[in-house]
Amino acid sequence: MQAYVLLLCSYNLARVWTAATRWSERNTDMGNVFQRRDNLTVSGAVPHWKNAIYRLCMKSKKKVLFFGLLFITVGIFILCFFGYKHISREIQKQQLLKTSIVLDIPSADIYVPVVEGTDGDNLHIAAGHFENTGAVGSGNFCIAGHNSTIYAEIFNTLSEVEVGDKIYLINNDANHTTYTYTVSKIDIVEPEDTWILQDYGDDRITIVTCTDDGERRMVVTGMKAEE
Repeated sequence: MQAYVLLLCSYNLARVWTAATRWSERNTDMGNVFQRRDNLTVSGAVPHWKNAIYRLCMKSKKKVLFFGLLFITVGIFILCFFGYKHISREIQKQQLLKTSIVLDIPSADIYVPVVEGTDGDNLHIAAGHFENTGAVGSGNFCIAGHNSTIYAEIFNTLSEVEVGDKIYLINNDANHTTYTYTVSKIDIVEPEDTWILQDYGDDRITIVTCTDDGERRMVVTGMKAEE
């Protein structure tokens, strides 16, 4: 997949180079036209003021073509860069889904791997389990994930979750044991509100992500269903 992205970048750059070459050839031909018009001007066939206006128009067209090609080139580089990052993250995500704990929230179309720890590297490709919080199916199992199109699109649709929705936590044991939770409440808290990570003496799941403006935290709490 990565090789495909690089090939696509090369193809687009080749197209830009071809367009630039043709533009240069047209400019060379236009230079010959200018020379012929200069000769006519000297002989009195074309008035000087008309020739000046013509030259001004052609210079404006040159600038438009130049900046147009520049913006196209920069745009291609940006699209290829973000496309490459997105595809790389998706490949890593699919690999982790085979070996890691999995969080499944059907109502928000969330199906992501959960890895241990919430450092930057982990949250770029998956949701992360807060260390020293509950285990899978036991205690307060707390996880965090990005709500961002730049870093990772882990919990971008978490805001679609409603009270009463089901959350499934699939363990990475041999039997892929699945634990079911029901959303009991949704809170918006401050970044320093770490009380949400406490052990409340029951079995629950706590999912934390940023609000859309990035200033506060959205917290979805789900209570484990009776087995």
